[in-house]
Amino acid sequence: MSLVARLGERGAISAAFTSAIRLNSAAALRDRRRGHRGWAGAVNTDYDPLDRATAAQPFNAFRRLHQQGRVHYNPKRATWILCRNEDVRAALRDTDAVTSTEGVTRMRISAPVLVLSDGAEHARLRKQVQPGFSKGAMASWQKMTDELAKQLVSEVLAEPGCDVVRRLTIPMPMRMIAHILGVPDADVDKFRAWSEAGMHIVDFEASRHGVIRFGKAVASMAALQRYFMRQFSSGGLKGSDTVLGRLLTQADDGSLTDDQLFLIAVLLLIAGNETTTNLLGGMFDTLAHNPDQFEMIRENPDLIPMAVEEQLRITTPIQNLYRYTREDYRVGEVTIPSGSRVMLNFAAANRDPLVFDDPDQYRADRNPRSHIAFGYGAHMCIGAPLARMEAQAVLRELVKQACAIAPAGPTTWSANTSLRGPTHLPITLTPS
Repeated sequence: MSLVARLGERGAISAAFTSAIRLNSAAALRDRRRGHRGWAGAVNTDYDPLDRATAAQPFNAFRRLHQQGRVHYNPKRATWILCRNEDVRAALRDTDAVTSTEGVTRMRISAPVLVLSDGAEHARLRKQVQPGFSKGAMASWQKMTDELAKQLVSEVLAEPGCDVVRRLTIPMPMRMIAHILGVPDADVDKFRAWSEAGMHIVDFEASRHGVIRFGKAVASMAALQRYFMRQFSSGGLKGSDTVLGRLLTQADDGSLTDDQLFLIAVLLLIAGNETTTNLLGGMFDTLAHNPDQFEMIRENPDLIPMAVEEQLRITTPIQNLYRYTREDYRVGEVTIPSGSRVMLNFAAANRDPLVFDDPDQYRADRNPRSHIAFGYGAHMCIGAPLARMEAQAVLRELVKQACAIAPAGPTTWSANTSLRGPTHLPITLTPS
């Protein structure tokens, strides 16, 4: 039985929640028992990663974290927090001590997927997926990316004051992902609805609303699974210019099952859909509020790749992910106990004043080589080239078609505790 089918059973969902709550409660109790010895030197913080207002506007909180110390602990959430660039990178490298195999969210969960594996198993799974994101694959999708960016920027230009989230930042990655997964145009609308609901399978919130939303996410994932299984059974994907077609061609030995292909498709949806939407939305918001930087890019379009990297740093579409310690883990003078939940705060690390001058300022000509918006080490995001390609294509069209970009109203930011981006962003473009 597949992962989604197992999750879809009411008893299985209940068991998964109960197990996660039991594990997390046990970890919190263990930390309390260890007391001062367990977190001597850490800063007890009221920074709450689950607070929705903080999630929407986190930057004051990040500044306080950097000012107060190196390692933080939130007793209410039984969560350790790393916010320095050097420390987050070190934890991402040390997969023996700080593991992904127990989950990358607050809920402990395991599954045979790339993001939830380490070591030799991670290397094996990454090797399976890599052909779908080769340089050849990227080159084959460049033309569609450029054409789609040109069309969508033109539509935003033609409708001053429109919500660029609905007009561009959602449709761009969704249509790209549908294309590279082999979803026909006629199916894109229902595919998008399933995908948007299914995203919440990694954003569980222990509330009545959260449980209902999670149930809808499971149902949407089940619908996606049925859809892809029909696609696989028809045999039409093999040999096609899609991620899954490329993987099937590479795996002539039958080493990739339909269930594994589906999990790869889900990984791409989660890693490349909302995250790219957030990157694009953040870019429009940043440039609308920094017209001098937009003009700098217009005058020197060679800055576009660097400007996108700086955008990744300044807004960081995936704000944080979690890990769990398999042994006592030392950071400076602080020992994080074995079995602890650790938040790796990518967004705070990308504004570390020890690494970046004026870290809260967007500079289109900055070269932010140390940013970790796509992770670091073995878990560097495999879809990063696709996200970069889309963002650079949109920015190229912006500087070609528009001479100015301005906000047409306030930006509304998501309150998701891990994935942050605009949910409503009225924009006016002035044609060149």
